Amino acid sequence: MPFQPSNPKPKASHSFSFPATGTTWTIEIYDARAQTEIKDLELSIKERVQAFENVYSRFKSDSLVSELARNAGTYDLPTDAIPMLDMYWELYRATNGLVTPLIGQTLVDAGYDAHYSFQSQSEITMPPRWEDTFEYSTQDHTITMIHAAQLDFGAVGKGYLVDIISELLQKHEIQTFVVDAGGDMFIRSAHTPLTIGLEDPQNTTAILGTASLSSGALCGSAGNRRRWGNYHHIINPTTLVSPERIMAAWVYADSTMLADGLTTSLFMVPAHLLQKQFDFEYILVMDTRSIEMSQGFPGKIFT
Repeated sequence: MPFQPSNPKPKASHSFSFPATGTTWTIEIYDARAQTEIKDLELSIKERVQAFENVYSRFKSDSLVSELARNAGTYDLPTDAIPMLDMYWELYRATNGLVTPLIGQTLVDAGYDAHYSFQSQSEITMPPRWEDTFEYSTQDHTITMIHAAQLDFGAVGKGYLVDIISELLQKHEIQTFVVDAGGDMFIRSAHTPLTIGLEDPQNTTAILGTASLSSGALCGSAGNRRRWGNYHHIINPTTLVSPERIMAAWVYADSTMLADGLTTSLFMVPAHLLQKQFDFEYILVMDTRSIEMSQGFPGKIFT
């Protein structure tokens, strides 16, 4: 996880954590609320996260995503699928296909499978083209698999779910909160900005800088956490290897879904090309330990 608590961050009035989407979720609420209200809210959040996983997780054999990998055909989609697919399509075009939901089978072959075997196959499958494989309808809320294929929503799904949970908190009139899903984070503070430490990808007990946010999304991605053999959780679909030039990336944006997708995209495509299409700020830690940082990033680097 490319974040650590930082000393200037105040103590939350209520906090709870739970495992989901392959990581640990932590919800911090700074508003005073009755304990019964917090318990009800915690239950609603866990149920919403579970419902999302039941549809989009490729690690669940009975999910919709797993069914799409087994059989071609047309399927009904939940309404929350459309914004996620729209975002993927934008990133797919912006990166010339390097960020694609069709990376699923490639990840499975490399060892990032439903059993977390982390044992790569002798041959790694190259993802098919989106245009040849599936299409979706924003009007009918359907997806048509021309060919069965293993989709993976990992590049934007967790960030999108953070946005969904953040909206749920705001509907309950929570003014100051943090939703942190293993490095995909949305912050809203009605008072002073909250300060978050940025984890050093070469020393997980240290931070190399901080970010200070009153509102918005901050997502990070690094190749040091989920790594096995010659791979980490991001694989280039054309070279079939994990990018190593960048050790860590952080993106600040209005939505966590966008920030999440762009942290993956930055491993594939230079930032100045992505900034032609998307509004975001970023920090990159290169393999040489040099830092690339956009002028508007709301934070600082120590070294």
